[in-house]
Amino acid sequence: MKNIVILFGTLFLFSCQSTKKFNQQLTKPIAVAQLQKDVDYSYKKLKQLHPKLYWYISKEKLDYKFDSLKKSIQQPMTGLAFYKELSQVVKHVGQGHLSVSPSLPKFTKKEAKALIKKGQRPFSQFDFEYVDNKLIILKNRSRHTILANTEVVSINSEKPSDLISLFSKRIASDGFNTTLLNRFSAMAFEMLYTNDKGNYQDSLRLVLKLEDKDSLFVVKRDTFGSNSNQKKPKLSKKERKEKAKFNSKYGYISDTKTFTRELKFLDKDSITAMMSIKEFSNGNSHDFYEDTFSILSVANTKNLIIDLRNNPGGRLNEIADLYSYLVSQPFVFIDDFEVVSKTSFLHMNYFKGSGYVTKFFRILGAPIFYPLFYLKTRKEASGTYLSNRHSKQSKPKPNNFKGKIYVLINGGSFSSSSIISSNLKSNQRAFFVGEETGGAYNGTVAAQMPLVQLPNSKVNLRIGLALVSAAGKTKIEGRGIFPDKEISPTLEDRKNNSDPELNWILEDIRREKEVEILIKPKNK
Repeated sequence: MKNIVILFGTLFLFSCQSTKKFNQQLTKPIAVAQLQKDVDYSYKKLKQLHPKLYWYISKEKLDYKFDSLKKSIQQPMTGLAFYKELSQVVKHVGQGHLSVSPSLPKFTKKEAKALIKKGQRPFSQFDFEYVDNKLIILKNRSRHTILANTEVVSINSEKPSDLISLFSKRIASDGFNTTLLNRFSAMAFEMLYTNDKGNYQDSLRLVLKLEDKDSLFVVKRDTFGSNSNQKKPKLSKKERKEKAKFNSKYGYISDTKTFTRELKFLDKDSITAMMSIKEFSNGNSHDFYEDTFSILSVANTKNLIIDLRNNPGGRLNEIADLYSYLVSQPFVFIDDFEVVSKTSFLHMNYFKGSGYVTKFFRILGAPIFYPLFYLKTRKEASGTYLSNRHSKQSKPKPNNFKGKIYVLINGGSFSSSSIISSNLKSNQRAFFVGEETGGAYNGTVAAQMPLVQLPNSKVNLRIGLALVSAAGKTKIEGRGIFPDKEISPTLEDRKNNSDPELNWILEDIRREKEVEILIKPKNK
């Protein structure tokens, strides 16, 4: 027993020392030669893993940009400073899934536990939107009395417009699209702000515009609104099981106490329904779609509005499942994955992010897993490598929706939400309202996205391994799905709690209904 205590004590001490040493390294300037090696290493990894590196920029131009970055490094700098330079070069590849991030300070288990007790991080207490060059608070979950759509004048004495302009230099959308940057910068504001400062924020000084006056709010980590100190009603085993099933079906998000998926009727007669999907992940989506389209079929719903605004994407199997309810003919959903080589998928983070038990079983499965992915990849006569056989024909669901479909999109509609939109658009199955999607019409490089850490600066590259593209294509390269009716909300819309895109659809449905009544023959 004594030996076990000594062993765990030694491991704990080693862990603390290792964390301390790692954090100290983050603040130390790195030699010029080492930084230049990291430039070469990052480009080498991109060539090795990224299948569409020169889709939107020529090899000559990208070679020049990496070479220029290497030559520009004349003084030692920290990993954080190096991240800010490297990200501006990688951005020119034009792939939204390809990202660069600095390594952030680590916490010991004791420190992490203490932070959890302090409550939610300041930024996580808000949802933001950037509209008309203004950052506004869409939702407030803090203890402060702040109304929705309140304008943020400054964050720790910095203007939001300056920060978002800075962030936009370090992130990319797919191709030449411009609608993603402002949307994503607001949606991922905490992540981008943390990357810029190189550490997590435990407090914020927010200056907000209230009744045309600037008011200061100091927001700290907070347990306000948590259920930790509240008595939860006791549930029976059956009730707990039913609640868990319900939460999984609708994709409950505990941090925001909201649901990923939602269905509601917008009129008394159930003629028009709206399905909102925040992301294609989280929970048992299959049951949601199965139940949803059964409900629509029984209700004889004529119009379905699918809200994909600010949906960043998610699981391919989920969007394929949803699509099978939206078409009435056999279909091919996506093409086979295009990869760099037969060994591309061997670089995925197979063991990362799992516990000891899971890792143990993954070790046992590795001799099967790796050869399987290797054998599934084939070389075409053209020299292109394709992985798996995704381009098989699928059948629509028996109770597929046969009415009119409207899809709400904007610059935050990315990845999987763009892939399903591409197919709906190419098959003319839906009418699109809003903004051009942030994700490209002709596909994006994603699927497995391993994290590659540069050896000297500890800067991280997230690299997609495969081109994932919908069966439907467009001749316009590097752009997203364009709406049939373009509408962008304004700051005035937000202040009036108005949804101009949805309002236009409802008015269009009303107009069509009026025309239908007019042309319908009267009984003699």
